[in-house]
Amino acid sequence: MRERRAGLSGRPLPQDCYFHFLRPTSGERERERHICGAGSGPLSERPFLRRLFASSSQVQREPRKMAGGRDYADDQMQRWKDQRGSQKADALTTGAGIPVGDKLNVLTVGPRGPLLVQDVVFTDEMAHFDRERIPERVVHAKGAGAFGYFEVTHDITKYCKAKVFEHIGKKTLIAIRFSTVAGEAGSADTVRDPRGFAMKFYTEEGNWDLVGNNTPIFFIRDAMLFPSFIHSQKRNPQTHLKDPDMVWDFWSLRPESLHQVSFLFSDRGIPDGHRHMNGYGSHTFKLVNAGGKAVYCKFHVKTDQGIKNLSVEEAGRLASEDPDYALRDLYNAIAHGNYPSWTFYIQVMTFEQAERFPFNPFDLTKIWPHKDYPLIPVGKIVLNKNPINYFAEVEQLAFDPSNMPPGVEPSPDKMLQGRLFSYPDTHRHRLGPNYLQIPVNCPCRVRVANYQRDGFMCISDNQGGAPNYYPNSFNGPQDQPYLKESSENISGDIQRFNDENEDNVSQVRVFYTKVLTEEERERLCGNIAGRLKDAQLFIQERAVKNFTDVDPDYGARIQAHLDKHNAQDSKKGSVHCYTQASSKTGKN
Repeated sequence: MRERRAGLSGRPLPQDCYFHFLRPTSGERERERHICGAGSGPLSERPFLRRLFASSSQVQREPRKMAGGRDYADDQMQRWKDQRGSQKADALTTGAGIPVGDKLNVLTVGPRGPLLVQDVVFTDEMAHFDRERIPERVVHAKGAGAFGYFEVTHDITKYCKAKVFEHIGKKTLIAIRFSTVAGEAGSADTVRDPRGFAMKFYTEEGNWDLVGNNTPIFFIRDAMLFPSFIHSQKRNPQTHLKDPDMVWDFWSLRPESLHQVSFLFSDRGIPDGHRHMNGYGSHTFKLVNAGGKAVYCKFHVKTDQGIKNLSVEEAGRLASEDPDYALRDLYNAIAHGNYPSWTFYIQVMTFEQAERFPFNPFDLTKIWPHKDYPLIPVGKIVLNKNPINYFAEVEQLAFDPSNMPPGVEPSPDKMLQGRLFSYPDTHRHRLGPNYLQIPVNCPCRVRVANYQRDGFMCISDNQGGAPNYYPNSFNGPQDQPYLKESSENISGDIQRFNDENEDNVSQVRVFYTKVLTEEERERLCGNIAGRLKDAQLFIQERAVKNFTDVDPDYGARIQAHLDKHNAQDSKKGSVHCYTQASSKTGKN
Protein backbone atom coordinates (compact mmCIF):
# COMPACT_ATOMS: atom_id res chain seq x y z
CA MET A 1 0.00 0.00 0.00
CA ARG A 2 3.02 2.29 -0.28
CA GLU A 3 1.50 4.06 -3.29
CA ARG A 4 -1.70 4.95 -1.49
CA ARG A 5 -0.01 6.26 1.67
CA ALA A 6 2.34 8.44 -0.36
CA GLY A 7 -0.55 9.76 -2.40
CA LEU A 8 -2.41 10.85 0.69
CA SER A 9 0.59 12.70 2.06
CA GLY A 10 -0.42 15.89 0.30
CA ARG A 11 2.57 16.09 -2.06
CA PRO A 12 1.40 17.92 -5.24
CA LEU A 13 0.95 15.81 -8.34
CA PRO A 14 3.04 16.41 -11.47
CA GLN A 15 1.05 18.52 -13.91
CA ASP A 16 2.44 16.98 -17.07
CA CYS A 17 2.39 13.27 -16.32
CA TYR A 18 -0.22 10.97 -14.88
CA PHE A 19 -0.45 10.49 -11.13
CA HIS A 20 2.11 8.20 -9.55
CA PHE A 21 3.00 8.58 -5.92
CA LEU A 22 6.14 6.54 -5.30
CA ARG A 23 9.06 8.55 -4.02
CA PRO A 24 12.49 7.53 -5.32
CA THR A 25 14.91 5.89 -2.93
CA SER A 26 18.34 7.38 -2.31
CA GLY A 27 19.83 4.68 -4.54
CA GLU A 28 17.45 5.57 -7.34
CA ARG A 29 18.33 9.25 -6.98
CA GLU A 30 22.02 8.40 -7.23
CA ARG A 31 21.46 6.36 -10.39
CA GLU A 32 19.40 9.24 -11.77
CA ARG A 33 22.29 11.63 -11.19
CA HIS A 34 24.64 9.16 -12.88
CA ILE A 35 22.44 8.82 -15.96
CA CYS A 36 21.24 12.38 -16.39
CA GLY A 37 23.33 14.54 -14.09
CA ALA A 38 22.28 16.54 -11.07
CA GLY A 39 19.30 18.82 -11.11
CA SER A 40 17.02 16.54 -13.10
CA GLY A 41 14.05 18.16 -11.41
CA PRO A 42 10.62 16.68 -12.12
CA LEU A 43 12.13 13.50 -13.55
CA SER A 44 12.67 12.02 -10.08
CA GLU A 45 8.91 12.09 -9.54
CA ARG A 46 8.21 9.89 -12.58
CA PRO A 47 8.22 6.16 -11.80
CA PHE A 48 8.05 5.30 -15.51
CA LEU A 49 11.47 6.84 -16.11
CA ARG A 50 12.80 5.96 -12.65
CA ARG A 51 12.28 2.34 -13.59
CA LEU A 52 14.70 2.89 -16.44
CA PHE A 53 17.37 4.12 -14.00
CA ALA A 54 17.32 0.87 -12.08
CA SER A 55 20.41 -1.28 -12.43
CA SER A 56 20.23 -4.34 -14.60
CA SER A 57 20.44 -6.55 -11.54
CA GLN A 58 17.18 -5.04 -10.33
CA VAL A 59 15.20 -4.99 -13.55
CA GLN A 60 16.65 -7.92 -15.49
CA ARG A 61 17.44 -11.17 -13.72
CA GLU A 62 19.29 -14.20 -14.91
CA PRO A 63 16.75 -16.66 -16.26
CA ARG A 64 15.96 -19.70 -14.21
CA LYS A 65 16.59 -23.04 -15.85
CA MET A 66 14.13 -23.34 -18.71
CA ALA A 67 12.57 -26.29 -20.42
CA GLY A 68 14.24 -27.39 -23.63
CA GLY A 69 13.67 -25.05 -26.56
CA ARG A 70 12.25 -22.23 -24.43
CA ASP A 71 13.83 -18.79 -24.38
CA TYR A 72 13.61 -15.82 -22.04
CA ALA A 73 10.52 -14.42 -23.76
CA ASP A 74 8.75 -17.80 -23.61
CA ASP A 75 9.27 -17.94 -19.85
CA GLN A 76 8.03 -14.41 -19.07
CA MET A 77 5.00 -15.48 -17.03
CA GLN A 78 6.96 -17.97 -14.97
CA ARG A 79 9.61 -15.32 -14.29
CA TRP A 80 6.91 -12.87 -13.20
CA LYS A 81 5.68 -15.44 -10.70
CA ASP A 82 9.20 -16.22 -9.51
CA GLN A 83 10.01 -12.54 -8.99
CA ARG A 84 7.07 -12.24 -6.61
CA GLY A 85 8.52 -15.03 -4.52
CA SER A 86 6.28 -15.94 -1.59
CA GLN A 87 4.27 -12.74 -1.94
CA LYS A 88 0.56 -13.39 -1.57
CA ALA A 89 -1.52 -12.98 -4.73
CA ASP A 90 -3.30 -9.63 -5.02
CA ALA A 91 -7.02 -9.55 -4.26
CA LEU A 92 -8.98 -9.53 -7.52
CA THR A 93 -10.94 -6.31 -8.10
CA THR A 94 -13.09 -4.57 -10.66
CA GLY A 95 -11.66 -1.62 -12.56
CA ALA A 96 -12.95 0.60 -9.75
CA GLY A 97 -11.00 -1.39 -7.17
CA ILE A 98 -14.02 -3.20 -5.68
CA PRO A 99 -13.13 -6.73 -4.48
CA VAL A 100 -14.52 -9.60 -6.58
CA GLY A 101 -15.88 -12.68 -4.86
CA ASP A 102 -16.42 -14.97 -7.87
CA LYS A 103 -14.77 -14.51 -11.27
CA LEU A 104 -15.81 -17.84 -12.79
CA ASN A 105 -19.61 -17.72 -12.78
CA VAL A 106 -22.14 -15.11 -13.91
CA LEU A 107 -24.96 -14.04 -11.61
CA THR A 108 -28.21 -15.76 -12.69
CA VAL A 109 -31.73 -16.57 -11.48
CA GLY A 110 -31.27 -20.23 -10.68
CA PRO A 111 -28.62 -22.48 -12.24
CA ARG A 112 -30.28 -22.24 -15.67
CA GLY A 113 -31.86 -18.83 -15.35
CA PRO A 114 -31.09 -15.62 -17.21
CA LEU A 115 -28.15 -13.40 -16.40
CA LEU A 116 -28.91 -10.31 -14.30
CA VAL A 117 -27.99 -6.78 -15.35
CA GLN A 118 -26.89 -6.19 -11.76
CA ASP A 119 -23.92 -8.51 -12.33
CA VAL A 120 -21.50 -5.59 -12.43
CA VAL A 121 -18.52 -7.94 -12.27
CA PHE A 122 -19.55 -9.32 -15.67
CA THR A 123 -20.54 -5.98 -17.21
CA ASP A 124 -17.33 -4.31 -15.99
CA GLU A 125 -15.27 -7.08 -17.57
CA MET A 126 -17.20 -7.35 -20.82
CA ALA A 127 -17.60 -3.62 -21.42
CA HIS A 128 -13.86 -3.12 -21.08
CA PHE A 129 -13.13 -6.13 -23.30
CA ASP A 130 -15.38 -4.66 -26.00
CA ARG A 131 -13.12 -1.60 -26.06
CA GLU A 132 -9.67 -3.14 -25.65
CA ARG A 133 -8.50 -2.56 -29.19
CA ILE A 134 -7.43 0.85 -30.39
CA PRO A 135 -6.79 1.79 -34.04
CA GLU A 136 -3.51 0.36 -35.24
CA ARG A 137 -1.00 2.65 -36.87
CA VAL A 138 -1.90 3.36 -40.49
CA VAL A 139 1.75 2.56 -41.29
CA HIS A 140 4.42 0.91 -39.14
CA ALA A 141 1.75 -1.15 -37.35
CA LYS A 142 4.01 -4.12 -36.48
CA GLY A 143 6.84 -3.18 -34.19
CA ALA A 144 9.07 -3.80 -31.19
CA GLY A 145 10.40 -1.34 -28.65
CA ALA A 146 13.04 -0.98 -25.96
CA PHE A 147 14.59 1.64 -23.70
CA GLY A 148 18.11 2.75 -22.93
CA TYR A 149 20.32 5.80 -23.13
CA PHE A 150 22.22 8.05 -25.50
CA GLU A 151 25.71 9.12 -24.41
CA VAL A 152 27.67 11.96 -25.99
CA THR A 153 31.20 10.88 -26.99
CA HIS A 154 32.22 13.81 -29.22
CA ASP A 155 31.65 17.55 -28.94
CA ILE A 156 29.36 19.05 -31.61
CA THR A 157 28.38 22.21 -29.73
CA LYS A 158 29.94 24.28 -32.53
CA TYR A 159 27.02 23.04 -34.64
CA CYS A 160 24.17 22.57 -32.16
CA LYS A 161 23.11 24.20 -28.90
CA ALA A 162 20.64 21.47 -27.90
CA LYS A 163 21.35 20.40 -24.32
CA VAL A 164 21.23 16.75 -25.31
CA PHE A 165 24.68 17.36 -26.88
CA GLU A 166 26.01 19.89 -24.34
CA HIS A 167 29.05 17.96 -23.05
CA ILE A 168 30.95 14.73 -23.57
CA GLY A 169 29.75 12.02 -21.22
CA LYS A 170 26.21 13.34 -20.93
CA LYS A 171 23.57 10.61 -20.93
CA THR A 172 19.95 11.00 -21.97
CA LEU A 173 17.24 8.38 -21.63
CA ILE A 174 15.88 7.12 -24.92
CA ALA A 175 13.06 4.95 -26.27
CA ILE A 176 13.29 3.28 -29.68
CA ARG A 177 10.60 1.55 -31.71
CA PHE A 178 11.53 -0.64 -34.68
CA SER A 179 8.86 -1.62 -37.18
CA THR A 180 7.94 -2.77 -40.63
CA VAL A 181 5.99 -0.33 -42.82
CA ALA A 182 3.24 -1.91 -44.89
CA GLY A 183 2.15 -4.91 -42.82
CA GLU A 184 -0.59 -5.06 -40.23
CA ALA A 185 0.02 -5.52 -36.51
CA GLY A 186 0.11 -9.32 -36.82
CA SER A 187 2.29 -9.51 -39.94
CA ALA A 188 5.66 -11.24 -40.13
CA ASP A 189 8.89 -9.52 -39.12
CA THR A 190 10.90 -11.00 -41.98
CA VAL A 191 9.11 -9.59 -45.02
CA ARG A 192 10.93 -7.43 -47.55
CA ASP A 193 9.93 -3.99 -46.36
CA PRO A 194 11.67 -0.86 -45.05
CA ARG A 195 12.06 -0.80 -41.28
CA GLY A 196 11.04 2.08 -39.10
CA PHE A 197 13.74 3.27 -36.67
CA ALA A 198 12.07 5.86 -34.41
CA MET A 199 13.94 7.39 -31.46
CA LYS A 200 12.57 9.43 -28.55
CA PHE A 201 15.13 11.33 -26.45
CA TYR A 202 13.76 12.40 -23.04
CA THR A 203 15.69 15.68 -22.76
CA GLU A 204 15.43 18.53 -20.26
CA GLU A 205 14.23 20.70 -23.15
CA GLY A 206 11.32 18.41 -23.92
CA ASN A 207 11.12 15.21 -25.93
CA TRP A 208 13.11 15.05 -29.16
CA ASP A 209 11.68 12.57 -31.65
CA LEU A 210 14.00 11.51 -34.45
CA VAL A 211 11.63 9.47 -36.60
CA GLY A 212 13.67 7.58 -39.16
CA ASN A 213 14.01 4.36 -41.13
CA ASN A 214 16.71 1.80 -41.80
CA THR A 215 17.36 3.46 -45.17
CA PRO A 216 18.86 6.91 -45.81
CA ILE A 217 16.37 7.56 -48.63
CA PHE A 218 12.68 7.10 -49.42
CA PHE A 219 10.38 6.30 -52.35
CA ILE A 220 9.02 9.81 -52.88
CA ARG A 221 10.09 13.39 -52.18
CA ASP A 222 6.72 15.20 -52.17
CA ALA A 223 4.37 14.70 -49.21
CA MET A 224 1.35 15.05 -51.53
CA LEU A 225 2.09 11.54 -52.81
CA PHE A 226 2.39 9.87 -49.41
CA PRO A 227 -1.25 8.68 -49.00
CA SER A 228 -1.27 7.22 -52.52
CA PHE A 229 2.11 5.58 -51.98
CA ILE A 230 0.90 3.89 -48.79
CA HIS A 231 -2.38 2.86 -50.43
CA SER A 232 -0.39 1.17 -53.20
CA GLN A 233 1.54 -0.88 -50.62
CA LYS A 234 -1.53 -1.90 -48.64
CA ARG A 235 -4.48 -4.06 -49.69
CA ASN A 236 -6.70 -3.83 -52.76
CA PRO A 237 -9.93 -2.07 -51.69
CA GLN A 238 -12.14 -4.73 -53.29
CA THR A 239 -10.25 -8.01 -52.95
CA HIS A 240 -8.50 -7.06 -49.69
CA LEU A 241 -5.39 -8.77 -51.06
CA LYS A 242 -1.91 -7.40 -51.53
CA ASP A 243 -1.85 -6.36 -55.18
CA PRO A 244 1.42 -6.39 -57.18
CA ASP A 245 -0.25 -4.29 -59.89
CA MET A 246 -0.82 -1.51 -57.35
CA VAL A 247 2.73 -1.71 -56.00
CA TRP A 248 4.57 -1.75 -59.31
CA ASP A 249 2.18 0.58 -61.10
CA PHE A 250 2.91 3.31 -58.58
CA TRP A 251 6.67 2.66 -58.45
CA SER A 252 7.02 2.54 -62.24
CA LEU A 253 5.01 5.75 -62.65
CA ARG A 254 7.25 7.54 -60.14
CA PRO A 255 10.87 6.95 -61.20
CA GLU A 256 12.13 8.86 -58.14
CA SER A 257 11.38 5.60 -56.30
CA LEU A 258 14.22 3.79 -58.14
CA HIS A 259 16.82 4.51 -55.45
CA GLN A 260 14.75 3.17 -52.56
CA VAL A 261 13.40 0.26 -54.59
CA SER A 262 16.96 -0.75 -55.45
CA PHE A 263 17.97 -0.56 -51.79
CA LEU A 264 14.85 -2.47 -50.73
CA PHE A 265 15.46 -5.39 -53.10
CA SER A 266 19.16 -5.60 -52.27
CA ASP A 267 20.43 -7.85 -49.50
CA ARG A 268 19.65 -5.14 -46.95
CA GLY A 269 15.95 -5.37 -47.77
CA ILE A 270 15.46 -8.11 -45.15
CA PRO A 271 17.54 -7.32 -42.04
CA ASP A 272 18.36 -10.12 -39.62
CA GLY A 273 16.28 -8.68 -36.80
CA HIS A 274 16.37 -5.15 -35.47
CA ARG A 275 19.81 -5.30 -33.86
CA HIS A 276 21.73 -5.77 -37.11
CA MET A 277 20.54 -2.78 -39.12
CA ASN A 278 21.42 0.90 -39.29
CA GLY A 279 19.05 3.79 -38.65
CA TYR A 280 18.82 7.11 -40.47
CA GLY A 281 16.98 10.35 -39.83
CA SER A 282 16.77 10.34 -43.65
CA HIS A 283 15.48 13.91 -43.86
CA THR A 284 17.65 17.00 -43.92
CA PHE A 285 17.43 18.96 -40.68
CA LYS A 286 18.91 22.22 -39.48
CA LEU A 287 21.27 22.55 -36.51
CA VAL A 288 21.71 25.90 -34.76
CA ASN A 289 24.53 26.72 -32.33
CA ALA A 290 24.53 29.06 -29.34
CA GLY A 291 25.66 31.93 -31.56
CA GLY A 292 22.67 31.52 -33.87
CA LYS A 293 24.69 30.09 -36.79
CA ALA A 294 22.83 27.34 -38.63
CA VAL A 295 23.93 24.42 -40.81
CA TYR A 296 22.04 21.64 -42.53
CA CYS A 297 22.38 18.15 -41.10
CA LYS A 298 21.59 14.49 -41.65
CA PHE A 299 21.52 11.94 -38.81
CA HIS A 300 22.98 8.43 -39.05
CA VAL A 301 22.85 5.60 -36.49
CA LYS A 302 25.22 2.72 -37.32
CA THR A 303 24.78 -0.68 -35.68
CA ASP A 304 27.69 -1.88 -33.54
CA GLN A 305 26.55 -5.49 -33.96
CA GLY A 306 27.41 -5.42 -37.67
CA ILE A 307 25.06 -5.53 -40.63
CA LYS A 308 23.39 -8.92 -41.04
CA ASN A 309 20.65 -9.81 -43.48
CA LEU A 310 18.42 -12.79 -44.18
CA SER A 311 18.28 -14.69 -47.43
CA VAL A 312 14.94 -14.91 -49.20
CA GLU A 313 14.71 -18.58 -48.25
CA GLU A 314 15.51 -18.05 -44.57
CA ALA A 315 13.14 -15.09 -44.35
CA GLY A 316 10.35 -17.20 -45.81
CA ARG A 317 11.00 -20.02 -43.37
CA LEU A 318 10.98 -17.68 -40.39
CA ALA A 319 7.81 -15.94 -41.58
CA SER A 320 5.97 -19.25 -41.23
CA GLU A 321 7.77 -20.67 -38.18
CA ASP A 322 8.38 -17.55 -36.08
CA PRO A 323 6.66 -14.47 -37.54
CA ASP A 324 7.72 -12.45 -34.47
CA TYR A 325 11.39 -13.30 -35.01
CA ALA A 326 12.77 -9.76 -34.77
CA LEU A 327 10.69 -8.84 -31.73
CA ARG A 328 11.75 -12.04 -29.96
CA ASP A 329 15.41 -11.54 -30.86
CA LEU A 330 15.48 -8.00 -29.45
CA TYR A 331 13.65 -8.95 -26.25
CA ASN A 332 15.85 -11.96 -25.53
CA ALA A 333 19.10 -10.13 -26.29
CA ILE A 334 18.29 -7.39 -23.78
CA ALA A 335 16.94 -9.85 -21.21
CA HIS A 336 20.23 -11.78 -21.33
CA GLY A 337 22.31 -8.60 -20.94
CA ASN A 338 23.46 -8.61 -24.56
CA TYR A 339 22.59 -4.94 -24.96
CA PRO A 340 22.48 -3.77 -28.59
CA SER A 341 24.19 -0.47 -29.37
CA TRP A 342 24.56 1.95 -32.24
CA THR A 343 27.01 4.77 -32.97
CA PHE A 344 25.40 8.13 -33.66
CA TYR A 345 26.79 10.35 -36.45
CA ILE A 346 25.87 13.53 -38.27
CA GLN A 347 26.64 14.91 -41.71
CA VAL A 348 26.92 18.69 -41.94
CA MET A 349 26.39 20.99 -44.93
CA THR A 350 26.70 24.77 -44.76
CA PHE A 351 24.13 27.01 -46.39
CA GLU A 352 26.80 28.08 -48.90
CA GLN A 353 27.51 24.45 -49.81
CA ALA A 354 23.78 23.85 -50.21
CA GLU A 355 23.59 26.67 -52.76
CA ARG A 356 26.34 25.02 -54.82
CA PHE A 357 25.08 21.46 -54.42
CA PRO A 358 24.47 19.74 -57.78
CA PHE A 359 20.94 18.70 -56.80
CA ASN A 360 18.31 19.62 -54.23
CA PRO A 361 19.93 18.89 -50.82
CA PHE A 362 16.46 18.44 -49.32
CA ASP A 363 15.49 15.66 -51.76
CA LEU A 364 14.61 12.59 -49.67
CA THR A 365 15.28 10.25 -52.61
CA LYS A 366 19.00 11.11 -52.59
CA ILE A 367 21.95 10.91 -50.21
CA TRP A 368 24.77 13.30 -49.44
CA PRO A 369 28.00 11.63 -50.64
CA HIS A 370 30.15 10.70 -47.66
CA LYS A 371 33.36 11.66 -49.44
CA ASP A 372 32.12 15.25 -49.65
CA TYR A 373 30.20 15.32 -46.37
CA PRO A 374 31.90 12.81 -44.07
CA LEU A 375 30.25 11.25 -41.04
CA ILE A 376 31.02 13.11 -37.81
CA PRO A 377 30.81 10.92 -34.68
CA VAL A 378 28.55 12.21 -31.91
CA GLY A 379 27.66 9.51 -29.43
CA LYS A 380 26.48 6.05 -28.55
CA ILE A 381 22.99 4.58 -28.17
CA VAL A 382 22.54 1.55 -25.88
CA LEU A 383 19.28 -0.34 -25.32
CA ASN A 384 19.27 -2.06 -21.92
CA LYS A 385 15.63 -2.25 -20.80
CA ASN A 386 12.70 -4.19 -22.18
CA PRO A 387 9.19 -2.73 -21.90
CA ILE A 388 7.35 -3.75 -18.76
CA ASN A 389 4.10 -3.90 -20.73
CA TYR A 390 3.89 -3.86 -24.52
CA PHE A 391 0.62 -1.95 -24.88
CA ALA A 392 1.49 0.71 -22.30
CA GLU A 393 5.04 1.36 -23.46
CA VAL A 394 5.25 0.34 -27.14
CA GLU A 395 1.78 0.33 -28.69
CA GLN A 396 1.03 3.72 -27.14
CA LEU A 397 4.52 5.06 -27.85
CA ALA A 398 3.98 8.00 -30.22
CA PHE A 399 6.70 9.71 -32.27
CA ASP A 400 6.36 13.14 -33.80
CA PRO A 401 9.12 14.68 -35.98
CA SER A 402 7.86 18.14 -35.02
CA ASN A 403 9.14 17.51 -31.49
CA MET A 404 12.54 19.21 -31.74
CA PRO A 405 14.46 20.90 -28.92
CA PRO A 406 16.05 24.34 -29.36
CA GLY A 407 19.01 23.85 -31.68
CA VAL A 408 17.30 21.32 -33.98
CA GLU A 409 14.96 22.69 -36.65
CA PRO A 410 13.27 21.47 -39.85
CA SER A 411 14.68 22.12 -43.30
CA PRO A 412 12.57 22.84 -46.43
CA ASP A 413 12.44 19.05 -47.11
CA LYS A 414 8.90 18.62 -48.51
CA MET A 415 8.44 15.18 -46.99
CA LEU A 416 9.59 16.36 -43.58
CA GLN A 417 7.28 19.37 -43.76
CA GLY A 418 4.35 17.04 -44.48
CA ARG A 419 5.25 14.74 -41.60
CA LEU A 420 5.37 17.68 -39.17
CA PHE A 421 1.58 17.83 -39.52
CA SER A 422 0.65 14.22 -40.21
CA TYR A 423 2.33 12.46 -37.29
CA PRO A 424 0.82 14.39 -34.35
CA ASP A 425 -2.49 14.42 -36.21
CA THR A 426 -2.63 10.64 -36.44
CA HIS A 427 -1.65 10.29 -32.76
CA ARG A 428 -4.55 12.51 -31.75
CA HIS A 429 -6.84 10.25 -33.76
CA ARG A 430 -5.35 6.98 -32.52
CA LEU A 431 -4.58 7.82 -28.88
CA GLY A 432 -6.59 10.96 -28.18
CA PRO A 433 -5.87 14.68 -27.88
CA ASN A 434 -4.01 14.17 -24.59
CA TYR A 435 -1.67 11.45 -25.88
CA LEU A 436 1.30 13.40 -24.51
CA GLN A 437 0.03 12.67 -20.99
CA ILE A 438 0.51 8.94 -21.54
CA PRO A 439 3.58 8.12 -19.41
CA VAL A 440 5.74 6.81 -22.24
CA ASN A 441 5.05 9.97 -24.27
CA CYS A 442 5.19 12.39 -21.35
CA PRO A 443 7.99 14.99 -21.53
CA CYS A 444 9.09 13.84 -18.12
CA ARG A 445 12.32 15.83 -17.88
CA VAL A 446 10.39 19.10 -17.81
CA ARG A 447 7.17 20.41 -16.33
CA VAL A 448 4.69 21.21 -19.08
CA ALA A 449 3.29 24.72 -18.72
CA ASN A 450 1.00 26.00 -21.46
CA TYR A 451 -2.53 27.15 -22.19
CA GLN A 452 -3.94 23.82 -23.40
CA ARG A 453 -6.76 22.43 -21.26
CA ASP A 454 -9.34 19.67 -21.02
CA GLY A 455 -10.03 17.15 -23.81
CA PHE A 456 -10.72 13.42 -23.69
CA MET A 457 -8.60 11.50 -21.18
CA CYS A 458 -7.01 14.46 -19.47
CA ILE A 459 -5.34 12.57 -16.61
CA SER A 460 -3.16 15.31 -15.16
CA ASP A 461 -4.38 18.00 -12.76
CA ASN A 462 -5.12 20.07 -15.91
CA GLN A 463 -2.63 22.68 -14.67
CA GLY A 464 -4.82 23.55 -11.72
CA GLY A 465 -5.92 27.15 -11.42
CA ALA A 466 -3.27 28.61 -13.71
CA PRO A 467 -4.55 31.07 -16.34
CA ASN A 468 -5.76 29.40 -19.54
CA TYR A 469 -5.28 32.41 -21.83
CA TYR A 470 -2.31 34.42 -23.02
CA PRO A 471 -1.24 37.13 -22.51
CA ASN A 472 -2.41 37.55 -18.93
CA SER A 473 -1.59 39.60 -15.84
CA PHE A 474 -1.55 36.70 -13.37
CA ASN A 475 1.91 35.15 -13.65
CA GLY A 476 1.00 32.53 -16.25
CA PRO A 477 3.76 30.81 -18.27
CA GLN A 478 5.85 33.23 -20.32
CA ASP A 479 7.49 32.67 -23.70
CA GLN A 480 11.28 32.77 -23.89
CA PRO A 481 12.38 35.11 -26.72
CA TYR A 482 15.98 33.90 -26.62
CA LEU A 483 14.72 30.49 -27.79
CA LYS A 484 13.13 31.74 -31.01
CA GLU A 485 13.80 29.76 -34.17
CA SER A 486 16.73 30.83 -36.29
CA SER A 487 16.09 33.51 -38.90
CA GLU A 488 16.25 32.62 -42.60
CA ASN A 489 15.53 34.64 -45.74
CA ILE A 490 13.61 32.67 -48.39
CA SER A 491 11.93 34.08 -51.50
CA GLY A 492 10.35 32.52 -54.56
CA ASP A 493 7.21 32.09 -56.60
CA ILE A 494 4.27 30.34 -54.95
CA GLN A 495 3.08 27.49 -57.14
CA ARG A 496 2.91 23.69 -57.29
CA PHE A 497 6.31 22.76 -58.71
CA ASN A 498 6.61 19.50 -60.63
CA ASP A 499 9.94 17.83 -59.82
CA GLU A 500 9.38 14.44 -61.48
CA ASN A 501 11.95 15.21 -64.19
CA GLU A 502 14.82 15.76 -61.77
CA ASP A 503 17.78 13.40 -61.98
CA ASN A 504 16.38 10.13 -60.66
CA VAL A 505 19.10 7.78 -61.89
CA SER A 506 22.64 9.07 -61.23
CA GLN A 507 22.87 7.99 -57.60
CA VAL A 508 21.08 4.72 -58.35
CA ARG A 509 23.68 4.07 -61.06
CA VAL A 510 26.48 4.55 -58.53
CA PHE A 511 24.72 2.20 -56.12
CA TYR A 512 24.29 -0.47 -58.80
CA THR A 513 27.70 -0.24 -60.49
CA LYS A 514 30.02 0.87 -57.67
CA VAL A 515 28.53 -0.17 -54.33
CA LEU A 516 27.20 -3.64 -55.09
CA THR A 517 29.37 -6.62 -55.94
CA GLU A 518 28.64 -8.83 -58.95
CA GLU A 519 26.91 -11.39 -56.72
CA GLU A 520 24.86 -8.68 -55.03
CA ARG A 521 23.78 -7.24 -58.40
CA GLU A 522 22.59 -10.65 -59.52
CA ARG A 523 20.61 -11.20 -56.32
CA LEU A 524 19.12 -7.70 -56.61
CA CYS A 525 17.87 -8.32 -60.15
CA GLY A 526 16.53 -11.75 -59.22
CA ASN A 527 14.70 -10.33 -56.21
CA ILE A 528 13.10 -7.57 -58.28
CA ALA A 529 12.02 -9.93 -61.04
CA GLY A 530 10.66 -12.39 -58.49
CA ARG A 531 8.14 -9.78 -57.38
CA LEU A 532 7.68 -7.81 -60.61
CA LYS A 533 6.63 -10.99 -62.45
CA ASP A 534 3.27 -10.89 -60.68
CA ALA A 535 2.36 -7.53 -62.23
CA GLN A 536 0.78 -7.12 -65.66
CA LEU A 537 3.11 -7.11 -68.66
CA PHE A 538 2.67 -3.44 -69.51
CA ILE A 539 3.69 -2.56 -65.94
CA GLN A 540 6.67 -4.90 -66.19
CA GLU A 541 7.78 -3.19 -69.39
CA ARG A 542 7.53 0.27 -67.89
CA ALA A 543 9.45 -0.77 -64.79
CA VAL A 544 12.21 -2.45 -66.82
CA LYS A 545 12.59 0.71 -68.89
CA ASN A 546 13.17 2.68 -65.69
CA PHE A 547 15.83 0.24 -64.54
CA THR A 548 17.43 0.37 -68.00
CA ASP A 549 17.64 4.15 -67.71
CA VAL A 550 19.79 3.59 -64.63
CA ASP A 551 22.10 1.16 -66.41
CA PRO A 552 21.46 -1.06 -69.46
CA ASP A 553 22.82 -4.07 -67.59
CA TYR A 554 20.37 -3.46 -64.75
CA GLY A 555 17.35 -3.56 -67.04
CA ALA A 556 18.69 -6.44 -69.13
CA ARG A 557 19.26 -8.69 -66.14
CA ILE A 558 15.82 -8.03 -64.74
CA GLN A 559 14.27 -8.68 -68.16
CA ALA A 560 16.16 -11.96 -68.46
CA HIS A 561 14.78 -13.12 -65.12
CA LEU A 562 11.30 -11.97 -66.11
CA ASP A 563 11.47 -13.87 -69.38
CA LYS A 564 12.14 -17.07 -67.47
CA HIS A 565 9.29 -16.42 -65.04
CA ASN A 566 6.87 -15.42 -67.78
CA ALA A 567 7.77 -18.46 -69.87
CA GLN A 568 7.01 -20.71 -66.93
CA ASP A 569 3.76 -18.88 -66.22
CA SER A 570 2.78 -19.11 -69.88
CA LYS A 571 3.10 -22.89 -69.74
CA LYS A 572 0.86 -22.84 -66.68
CA GLY A 573 -1.58 -20.49 -68.41
CA SER A 574 -1.23 -17.86 -65.68
CA VAL A 575 0.66 -15.02 -67.38
CA HIS A 576 -1.07 -11.67 -66.85
CA CYS A 577 -2.06 -10.39 -70.33
CA TYR A 578 -4.76 -7.75 -70.14
CA THR A 579 -5.74 -5.10 -72.66
CA GLN A 580 -5.06 -1.48 -71.90
CA ALA A 581 -6.62 1.08 -74.24
CA SER A 582 -3.55 3.30 -74.37
CA SER A 583 -1.13 0.48 -75.19
CA LYS A 584 0.81 0.58 -78.44
CA THR A 585 2.43 -2.84 -78.07
CA GLY A 586 -0.61 -5.06 -78.28
CA LYS A 587 0.92 -7.25 -75.57
CA ASN A 588 -1.18 -5.95 -72.75
